[in-house]
Amino acid sequence: MQLDDSGHLIPGLFSRRLIEPEWLDHASPEEARPNLDDLIRINRYWGGHSVLRKVMGRVAEKGERFTLLDIGAASGDSARVINELFPEATVTNLDRNAVNLAGAAQPKLIADAFKLPFLERSFDYVLCTLFLHHFPDEEVITLLNSFYGLARKALVVCDLERHILPYCFLPATAAFLNWQRITLHDGPISVRASFRAGELSQLAKLAGIKNPVVEVHRPAFRLSLVGLKEGLQV
Repeated sequence: MQLDDSGHLIPGLFSRRLIEPEWLDHASPEEARPNLDDLIRINRYWGGHSVLRKVMGRVAEKGERFTLLDIGAASGDSARVINELFPEATVTNLDRNAVNLAGAAQPKLIADAFKLPFLERSFDYVLCTLFLHHFPDEEVITLLNSFYGLARKALVVCDLERHILPYCFLPATAAFLNWQRITLHDGPISVRASFRAGELSQLAKLAGIKNPVVEVHRPAFRLSLVGLKEGLQV
C-alpha cells in the first residue's frame, strides 16, 4: 500500500491495473494445496459462490441440462457450486497447472487457455472465474474472443473488482483468520490486477462480444460479465 508522508493513501493508486507475479504460479504441491483451500474459503464465505449462483441462476434455466467449460478451474470449486445448483449439468474443469487441478472432479483437462483443443460452439456455456485478471488487456481481449466463440449460449466471467477494501481485507484479517503466506502475498496483487466495471465492459466489446452485461456485486467486490450469443436473453 502506498501512503504519502501524512499516512494517507496516494490518489490514483487503483486508477489502473497493475499486474505482478503471483507465488501460486510457481508453488510446490505442498504449498499450493493450503492456498487453494484458502481460495475456497474466501469464495464460500465472502461472496464468490453467491455471485456465481446469482449469475448462473439468471443465465441458465432451473433444471437445465447443459455442458459447461470452466477455464482456469484450479481445484474445481466453481464446478461443485454449479452442480449443486444444476445437478444435470456436465462441467469440464480445465487448467494448465496439474497441481491446481489435482482436486477437481472429472471430466478435467490440462490445457493452455491460449491453445484450447476445442472447436467453436463446443459447449453450451463457458465460464472463467478469478482468471482474466492475470493477463494484460491485449491478452484479455484475445481470451474473451476465444472463450465467446466456444460457447453456444453464453460466456460467463466472474472476477475481482479493483477497490481499496478487498485490497486491504486479507492483511487486515490475517491475525485471526490464519491465511496462508501465498494467500497473503497473491491476494492484494490480484486485486491490483483486476478490473473496474467499465474496463471489463470495454474489453468485452473489443473482443467482439455484442451488448456485454457487466454487473458490480457488493459487498463481495466482484464483477460479473455475461456475453449472450445472438438471439438469447437473460
